[in-house]
Amino acid sequence: MARQVDLIKQQRWLKLHERWAKSRLCVRDFCERHGLTEASFYFWRRVLLRRGLLVEPTANTTAPSAATVATAFVQLAVAPPTPTATGSAIDIVLGNQRRLRVRPGFDADTLCQLVRLLEESADASEVPPC
Repeated sequence: MARQVDLIKQQRWLKLHERWAKSRLCVRDFCERHGLTEASFYFWRRVLLRRGLLVEPTANTTAPSAATVATAFVQLAVAPPTPTATGSAIDIVLGNQRRLRVRPGFDADTLCQLVRLLEESADASEVPPC
């Protein structure tokens, strides 16, 4: 009876190893997808190799070679920097030593709203009105 059980397991693992070879997945991913442990996978791999039922895969069957991998190039266009108004940026130091850098051409109302939002936790009397 034990011999019959071993043959059933042998057939099951032989089919699993064939499916793995065709899947092109790494052993870890294949085992996760099929609810197998890697230890069992490798154990049965050794058994099947020893019994001459499985051929050791060559490098070409487990991973694509450099010649078979398609290479694609994507053209990248870098836009020139947009011209800004002359002058340097202004650093505003907020509470807790946070800095806000404002470049020329900023919108004063938006800046005021941003400062109020960032300093909301501070005392309302310390935040100047817009």
